[in-house]
Amino acid sequence: MALENLRPELPVFAHDGEIAFGAVREVSPPDVVIYIENTGDVRVPLDAIADVHFDKVLLNLDKISDGTRAAINRAHSAEDGS
Repeated sequence: MALENLRPELPVFAHDGEIAFGAVREVSPPDVVIYIENTGDVRVPLDAIADVHFDKVLLNLDKISDGTRAAINRAHSAEDGS
C-alpha cells in the first residue's frame, strides 16, 4: 500500500472502477478525514485505506463503521432520485 501518496483532495472510492463518493480532507494519523457526499466529513482509520494509486484512494469497506458504509451507499442518492 502506498500511504506516502495519501494527501488531501484525492478522490475516494469503495471499489476501483466506480464513481468517487468523496475526497480526502485531512490526513491526521491514526485517522483520515474524508468528505462523503450528502454526509460531510467522517473520520476513518488509516488501516481502512486499502490502496492509494493513480491519484485515487480505495477503502477497505470491512474496516469502516456501519454508519460510514451507509453514508457511502447514499452518497449519490440525490443524483439518482433515491
